[in-house]
Amino acid sequence: MKPYTYARARSIREALTAAGADTAFLAGGTTLVDLMKLEVMAPEQVVDINRLPLRGIRYGIGGLHIGALERMSDVAAHESVRRHYPMIAEALELGASAQLRNMASIGGNLLQRTRCGYFRDVATACNKREPGSGCAALTGINRAHAILGTSDACAATHPSDLAVPLVALGAEVQLTGTRGRRTVPLDAFYTLPGSTPHIENVLRPGELITGVSVPRSAWAAHSTYVKVRDRQSYEFALTSAAVALELRGDTIKEARIAAGGVGTKPWRLTAVERALKGRPATADTFEAAVAGAADGARTLAHNAFKPALLRRTLVRALTDLRERR
Repeated sequence: MKPYTYARARSIREALTAAGADTAFLAGGTTLVDLMKLEVMAPEQVVDINRLPLRGIRYGIGGLHIGALERMSDVAAHESVRRHYPMIAEALELGASAQLRNMASIGGNLLQRTRCGYFRDVATACNKREPGSGCAALTGINRAHAILGTSDACAATHPSDLAVPLVALGAEVQLTGTRGRRTVPLDAFYTLPGSTPHIENVLRPGELITGVSVPRSAWAAHSTYVKVRDRQSYEFALTSAAVALELRGDTIKEARIAAGGVGTKPWRLTAVERALKGRPATADTFEAAVAGAADGARTLAHNAFKPALLRRTLVRALTDLRERR
């Protein structure tokens, strides 16, 4: 690990003032410290923000608000989250290990870096880690890599389970920087790699995530998160599906769907949502609706199985949800 200076902020203003051009904010540290040990990240300064007043989980008429420093395990166990947004609780409990969930913050989860092995190996080419160096994954081992939103510069998959249901539900992130506060829809927060894969989101230098808000809705309480992976625990998704349905009798009144493990960012499937709306909740409807879920996919040498796996994951999530009524 390369040398760095350490500071502990006691207020948001103090944290923003301390932040320089090459500063990393430290919350749970479950991604940052790993990457600093590998010298994938080497900030000159680390500012500890764990004492900032960014805690709290509130549910009311406007929906759900989660402070950025709340830990994954606490959010997953919260009664309002489990009752009104079950797919958020399920996604959190299917991510990482119990020990990591006790440490990792919600803000840090949304900002975690890709698990692409080439990104984490400083001896290989990676445009995300070192712009202009190339992408070893495009011709290397790419079984777990993305098929949607990729470019000639990067095919790294977005790793967060939590971000998938949040995108499906239309969540927003609150950001604070020296230029003031702003709110950004999470779907617009993440950027596609294009020719600049090192730019992963719209967060400005020195800006903090202070909280996440999820709107209240009729369909969020009837939702689920299905994750398909190579082993049952402590593994990232090959595919995942966050699905919420509002049913009137056997008819689908509203649907919200996003996919993980297949995109360079959490992937909202609005065409699938439209294909479900107003249709009977049957196996035939599900199969027909997901037929185009992977339209536009660009597969690599080892991940050509992902379009079919994504469709099966979506059907499984829809079927599970229908049978929960």
